[in-house]
Amino acid sequence: MLREAGFAVHAEPFGYSAFPGRYATPIGGAIGAMAVIGGAAVALRVSGGAGAATLGAGLALLALFTRGMLGDAVLRVPLCRGRSENLVATRGGDAPGVWLVAHLDSKSQPVPSVLRVGGIALLATSVVVALGSAALQLAALPHRMGWWAAVVLAVLGAPSVIASVVGTESDGAVDNASGVAAVLLAASRVRPGVAFGVLLPSAEELGLAGARAWAREWGRERASGVALNCDGVDDHGALTIVYSGRRDDALLETLRQAAPTALRVRRMPLGLLTDSVALHDRGWRTLTVSRGGWTTLRRVHSRRDSLANLTGRGIDDAATLLARAVEALA
Repeated sequence: MLREAGFAVHAEPFGYSAFPGRYATPIGGAIGAMAVIGGAAVALRVSGGAGAATLGAGLALLALFTRGMLGDAVLRVPLCRGRSENLVATRGGDAPGVWLVAHLDSKSQPVPSVLRVGGIALLATSVVVALGSAALQLAALPHRMGWWAAVVLAVLGAPSVIASVVGTESDGAVDNASGVAAVLLAASRVRPGVAFGVLLPSAEELGLAGARAWAREWGRERASGVALNCDGVDDHGALTIVYSGRRDDALLETLRQAAPTALRVRRMPLGLLTDSVALHDRGWRTLTVSRGGWTTLRRVHSRRDSLANLTGRGIDDAATLLARAVEALA
């Protein structure tokens, strides 16, 4: 399809570690839960100072582990090494400033994404409550109920986070065959003569590895540009623009002007990542286009994310938005 639309197409191989994508979330969830529960146990049985020290040590370990797993660590970690390739297409120039992006890979998890997001939120809340309880105890103020509340929150949130291991039991219809289809359709609709690129990265579900590898190589010789990522286009719901980091109001306004329907704008939910995060980390102006809602998050990364539950009728509006936006930005 890309060649027929006038693109020069090639594959770019890259190496990466599957360890962060497969195991970082479960391990991080376990460390966070143990820090809260361990801190509460020591504080209630020994002393406030010992409990605070236990909690602090656990959170310091979590911070070190998280730092070691984020960013381009997925390209450097020596464990669970693998290789894949990104599909890269350009039209009208060697270094276009505007790109359409949609990841090619899929994954399954034992728990739906909505439960994983909820679990991460509960764990984060348990940490905040535990820190508050430690401060109250050190100040000789009532604290027991706070510690118990932190334990309950950790026990409720941890299982869905620890269970977020990667499998291969999902067809990936919404996440992300629909996004790829929308990008390919958009690329075919952009008027001739407009120079832009299409990036279809792999290993997004394993730490955004493909996008990070591509952005790293691109940045060694060229300036960053604008990347419109498409990730998850369900049959229902409003077209949604998701952003991470600082909100780019100028780019958002361009997409609003290009949209065939009203747009919903939201910050990236806690616990979710898209390729736009990897590109934003490298200085790109980037947003993610999606369509759906909480019912979509209950389905993705499961066996129910198949064409039995997706007609694709939402793809046309997403493709129209992306094509018009490219023409306005290029």
